[in-house]
Amino acid sequence: MNGNTISKREFIKRIVAMGSLIYAGSAAGMFAGKDKPWRWAHEAMFYSVTPHGVRCGLCPNQCLLGEGVTGKCRNRINYEGKLFSIAYGNPCAVHIDPIEKKPLYHFLPNSRAFSIATAGCNFACLNCLNWQISQVGPRETSNEDLMPDEVITECLAGKCEAIAYTYSEPVTFYEYVFETAKLAKAKGIKNVFISNGYINPGPLKKLIPYLDAANINLKSFSDDIYQRLNGGTLQPVLNTIKTLKDNNVWVEVTNLVIPDWTDNFDMMREMCRWLVDNGFENYPLHFNRFFPQYKLLKTPPTPIPTLVRAKQIAQEAGMKYVYLGNNPEGSDNTVCPKCKKVVVERTGFSTTAVHIKAGNCKYCGEKINGVWS
Repeated sequence: MNGNTISKREFIKRIVAMGSLIYAGSAAGMFAGKDKPWRWAHEAMFYSVTPHGVRCGLCPNQCLLGEGVTGKCRNRINYEGKLFSIAYGNPCAVHIDPIEKKPLYHFLPNSRAFSIATAGCNFACLNCLNWQISQVGPRETSNEDLMPDEVITECLAGKCEAIAYTYSEPVTFYEYVFETAKLAKAKGIKNVFISNGYINPGPLKKLIPYLDAANINLKSFSDDIYQRLNGGTLQPVLNTIKTLKDNNVWVEVTNLVIPDWTDNFDMMREMCRWLVDNGFENYPLHFNRFFPQYKLLKTPPTPIPTLVRAKQIAQEAGMKYVYLGNNPEGSDNTVCPKCKKVVVERTGFSTTAVHIKAGNCKYCGEKINGVWS
């Protein structure tokens, strides 16, 4: 279905007439309180109507929502037999970041990204870093009023080369991403998608023409761990990673190494073999160090030797560009896989020097895969 925005006045009028709505399957009235009714609503782009409610078609969760019920992501709601996003033009986080922070290491180094996020996520990760905004709905956060055209204005004013859809999960504020990305593309602004990759093929393919780069968080290489740690499944994420690359979107992959969850070396080896077998040997792989977060507060930080071994395993499998994030003892420099000289120097989230000319190592001429200008 095509997404259409109804007027705020009309939406408020309908909500008042309807009374309290059921939120996230509970009896809490999402729109209770006439002093502060919800002001943002946009009809969802992917759903179908069934005798039992509306079926969201955006991600593999395939939520079936009765009247007044929100989905697992907390920002999509069945209202009078139609599915609405309530995460449109109301970001709860707006920042200007270095592109390296996403992390994207082989994409426009030293550029700036205008970063936005709304509340909500289609995963429920026990280790969530941004749980204060991802594990709640837009009604529970302090939001900006920033429609897609205003995002473009702010991005240009901030002299940012890209817009990053990030922090929470951009799949769940898809309509906001889609309309903003279309406007950005027309203005020559890049679009970068920082995501868990849990999205259905149809919505992904519709969005891809407007995407320039993505970092996909590959949580693990185990379907069992995905279900127990994240509340999802593995295969849809692998499909997303392949689809992005096959459609010429620059892709980098991040894997968070969590003790007793994702620090199994055999699983890492299997993941890296899959990446190489599917043509990702020349794309960056980021192993990030875990620190206690959210519901894993008793889990210790990842030992540095575990990260070092993960990098060795990836390189032995054939991955040419492997980085260790959140690692105070290591370097995030890019090394030419042929002559072994440093071709991109980084300090923290800043790129300090680039020794690449026309996509090649300036010392030996080896191609360094990436988007460098």
